[in-house]
Amino acid sequence: MIVKVIVMKIVTITTKYHKALCAPSTWKKSNLTGVSEFLLLGLSDDPDMQPLLFGLFLSMYLVTVLGNLLIILAVSSNSHLHTPMYFFLSNLSLTDVSFSTTTIPKMLVNLQTHSKSITYAGCLTQLTFFSLFAFLESLLLTVMAYDRLVAICHPLHYLVIMNPRFCGLLVLVSFSISLLTSLLHYWMVSQLTFCEEVKVLHFFCDPPQLFNLSCSDTFINNILIYFIGAILGGVPLSGILYSYTRIISSILRVSSSGGKYKAFSTCGSHLAVVCLFYGTGLGVYLSSAVSSSHRKGVVASVMYTVVTPMLNPFIYSLRNKDIKSALWKIIIRRT
Repeated sequence: MIVKVIVMKIVTITTKYHKALCAPSTWKKSNLTGVSEFLLLGLSDDPDMQPLLFGLFLSMYLVTVLGNLLIILAVSSNSHLHTPMYFFLSNLSLTDVSFSTTTIPKMLVNLQTHSKSITYAGCLTQLTFFSLFAFLESLLLTVMAYDRLVAICHPLHYLVIMNPRFCGLLVLVSFSISLLTSLLHYWMVSQLTFCEEVKVLHFFCDPPQLFNLSCSDTFINNILIYFIGAILGGVPLSGILYSYTRIISSILRVSSSGGKYKAFSTCGSHLAVVCLFYGTGLGVYLSSAVSSSHRKGVVASVMYTVVTPMLNPFIYSLRNKDIKSALWKIIIRRT
């Protein structure tokens, strides 16, 4: 009789536990693939603004692609530009095109189709490539600062130090670090659990936004992503600041004003791009920390994801006689 009662109790507890596991709320939290798509809320919900935003961002994207491809074409077609500085510049231009392509085309499609959805796989792909090219741009700017440091502070040894093999190695290492970091971002987001329809308050899949929307414990993820951002953002920026400290110190020791201007003009464009990229990037995080309005953060993100890649070709071409000369030769040759 006692055995029978114990068996009945076990059966009752097992049944209750089985029902609890099969409950919809529990299933939603335990199913990692329960969310098939995300909703990107974008820049504005106003239907009247959609055609204006579509035209604006389409124009900016076309200018970005055309401008950066012209830089790559000018460098590759002119043998006088086959130097380390322009080799890094062409890689930066290619990164800018790829960086913009990860976010803008999807936003244009959603604006045109009046849809806000992006598939789960599409979101993971977008955030992976976004992280890859964002970190790659940061590292390439650091490599370019080192190139200017060697050119100005060690001009007699420049061609020996910055030989083609070493330049290729610098780009390869930068790409490898960025790729590993982007795969880490992919892994972190792929482990998250989303309990319901996910509305991303952005125009692309931003990892911090996805962490905030997850019903998983993201404490470790947030610590890790800020640690990665501090390392791959702070260390390159520190390297750039150190390089320019050495560069400025070396320029000040030049006696003639013409020599000072010539030395500084070789790194003026790079310094402008660094200020634009890091200034807008820091502005995004500061605005998100100070302001509670997500719209302001989204607008700030447009600066470094869309505007900066578009302006880079103008900064380099307008301040660089070699680039302008190469572009004019291409135009004359085509006409």
